[in-house]
Amino acid sequence: MSVFLEDEYKARVIRAQKGMAERGLGALLLTTEAEIRYFTGFLTRFWESPSRPWFLVVPSRGKPVAVIPSIGAALMGKTWLDDIRTWSSPDLTDDGVSLLRDCLQEVAGPGLIGMPMGRESTLRMPLTDYDLLEAELGTLSIVSDGGLTAELRAIKSEAEIACIREACAIAGRAFHRVPEIARPGVPLAQVFRRFQMLCLEEGADWVPYLAGGVGPLGYDDVISPASEAPLQAGDVLMLDTGLVRQGYFSDFDRNWAIGHAAPEALSAWRQLLEATEAARAIARPGTTASELYHAMHAIVGGGEAGRLGHGLGMQLTEGLSLIAADQTELRPGMVITLEPGITLPGGGIMVHEDVFAITEAGCDQLSPPAPPDLPVLA
Repeated sequence: MSVFLEDEYKARVIRAQKGMAERGLGALLLTTEAEIRYFTGFLTRFWESPSRPWFLVVPSRGKPVAVIPSIGAALMGKTWLDDIRTWSSPDLTDDGVSLLRDCLQEVAGPGLIGMPMGRESTLRMPLTDYDLLEAELGTLSIVSDGGLTAELRAIKSEAEIACIREACAIAGRAFHRVPEIARPGVPLAQVFRRFQMLCLEEGADWVPYLAGGVGPLGYDDVISPASEAPLQAGDVLMLDTGLVRQGYFSDFDRNWAIGHAAPEALSAWRQLLEATEAARAIARPGTTASELYHAMHAIVGGGEAGRLGHGLGMQLTEGLSLIAADQTELRPGMVITLEPGITLPGGGIMVHEDVFAITEAGCDQLSPPAPPDLPVLA
C-alpha cells in the first residue's frame, strides 16, 4: 500500500510528462529506489539486497510501467500501477534486459530516453547489462534527463512535508528522552544503541542513519562509529539522526554537555544558534543556497563538513548544498537543513542542525526548536 493517495502520484507523473515534452524525451528510465518510489509509492527495505535490478519506465503519455523481478510483483500490485512486467530474477543470462528493451521500444516511440545523470545520480544495474541495453535499443538513445527528475523531487507537496514534519517530531521526542540513556560513565556505543531504540519507541519505522561525537571542548568529527569509551564530565555529546517515517527522513542533531558545560562550549553553542537564525531570517523564495551559506559562514566560519546544510526528503541528503558555489534559488516546497559548524579554540568542533520547509512567505521550521542554552546531563 502506498503512503499517499493516487492523485499525488498522478500529479507527479503529469509534471514529469510536461518536462519530458519540453526536453524532447519519449520516456524516462529510472533504476534507483527514490526515483521509483517517487512515481509509484513502492516502499520496501528489499533494496538492501543488490542482487536484483529494478526498472521503471515513465512514458510521455499514460501511467508508468514497472519492469521488475517477480518477487516484487505482489507489493507493486498494491500501488496505483497496473502495467507490471516481471521476470524471475536473478537470471544469469538475461536479468530483465530484453523485457526492459521491449518496453522502451513500445512506449518511447522515436523519442529519446532520459535518465538522471547529474549530481547524486547512480545507475542501479550492472554496467554490462546497461551496455547491452544500449546496443539493443536500435534507433532509440539514452540521454540525460536534463535534471528533470531532481527538479521534480526538490519541490515537496504538502503531503510530503507533513511526512517530514512527522519524522522530525519523532526524532524530537527521542532527543527529549536522551537524559534517560546518557550520563557520565555510560559508553558512547551504548548511547547510540539505546537512542535508536528510543527512536523506534517514539514511532520511527527504522533508523538507517545515526552519527555523533563526544569529547572535551567538542568532538573530532561527526561521522565516526561510536566507541566503547565512557562519557566523562566536561564532554560535549552530539547525536545526529536520520530516522525514517513513511519513507521520509528527519535529519537534525542536538548537543548536550556532560556534567557541566565549559565556557567555550557555551559560547560556541550561542554562535551556532546565532548562525542558524541568520540563515533562517533570509530563507525565502529567491534566496540562493550560496547566500544562506555566507550568512552562517560570517558567524561561525566554514566548518569541517564542506557545506552548512542541504536538501532533505526521501533521502537523507538530496539536491542543493549550502556552499559558496551553489546558486540554486530557494522555491516554495523545498525542504532544507541549516547546519552550521564551529571550531572551538584549543578543542574540537560543534555542529547544530535544524530542518525547514520553504514557504511563499519565508520558511517553516519542521524540527522542534533547540533549547536556547546548551543542556547539561547531570
